[in-house]
Amino acid sequence: MEYVVENNLSGLKREDFQKEINGKKTDLFILKNKYGNEVALTNYGGALLTIMVPDKNGKHANVVQGHDSIDKVVNSPEAFLSTLIGRYGNRIAGAKFNLDGKEYQLAINNGPNSLHGGPTGYHARVWDAEQTDAQTVVMSYLSADGEEGFPGNLQMTVTFTFTDENELIIDYKGSTDKKTIVNMTHHGFFSLSGIANPTPTIDNNIVTINADWYTPVDNVSIPTGEIAPVEGTPMDFRTPHTVGSRINDQFQQLINGAGYDHNYVLNKKEPGELTFAAKCVEPISGRVMEVYTTEPGVQVYTANWNSGFEGAHGATFPARSAICFEAQHFPDTPNKGHFPSVVLNPGETYTQRTIYKFGIEE
Repeated sequence: MEYVVENNLSGLKREDFQKEINGKKTDLFILKNKYGNEVALTNYGGALLTIMVPDKNGKHANVVQGHDSIDKVVNSPEAFLSTLIGRYGNRIAGAKFNLDGKEYQLAINNGPNSLHGGPTGYHARVWDAEQTDAQTVVMSYLSADGEEGFPGNLQMTVTFTFTDENELIIDYKGSTDKKTIVNMTHHGFFSLSGIANPTPTIDNNIVTINADWYTPVDNVSIPTGEIAPVEGTPMDFRTPHTVGSRINDQFQQLINGAGYDHNYVLNKKEPGELTFAAKCVEPISGRVMEVYTTEPGVQVYTANWNSGFEGAHGATFPARSAICFEAQHFPDTPNKGHFPSVVLNPGETYTQRTIYKFGIEE
């Protein structure tokens, strides 16, 4: 069954995404709900290309930063732009960790650290993909034992569903044949104003984060191990604040991250429950996005390192033109025994559900 919609709202062309890379075929997938809203993605790195949702006047715009051809996705100046991230989202200190007394060395690709599963992590792989209906695509990938330095053959399946409630649901399921570590996420760069040339800053975005605590970082963005209260700091989004109101405060954590680039410890009654994580409102368009997740943390990143490079249809993406809510376990967990475990054993199933729900602020 072919579901590709040639006359899609995004103006993307299927032929621009069909290519063979390392013996596997890439393609364009369009998920469309009953309101005619759309999500476009490709099976190269599970990259989101467009999310077309209306503003308060019913005008559609693309609210995620992406590219308009497979070559641009592959060669993006931001390798992790709106892609799947694995095996290990975020940073691992010194690019190494111990498991059962054995040290594993990973690629160093972020200062002295390993970031987002390494340079050839899940963001740079062609996933097997099948669109099962007009609103669902299922992607799977087998990461070989030793790939990017990680132990175990890890079979991962990620299902993207775009519901009639304007929810983009990302479901993850994984299994391994050898004890390993897993910390999946999706790195959507959201610009609720709509991407443009240049895409506006997210300074005016009004953000709420359901977290009383966060994990402070050192000068190379590795958690110190402390779990610190947000209270009395510019990290406190328990009540709505605009991103720009405090992002340039002379607060050491914001200096270390060049803005917000921090893991928030989500308020949970029990581990693994699906709960509200964050909300983001763009007041001019009236667009709103809510984030729900089963994960214990969410990395909030304000695209501090975006360089102004070009994305889809001539849009440009300057610094702080997007905000990311990467649902995940905490950074550097393999080296921090008191953080929630990321170990996956044979016979166990890794699961995660994260929802990005789009709407209009009433």
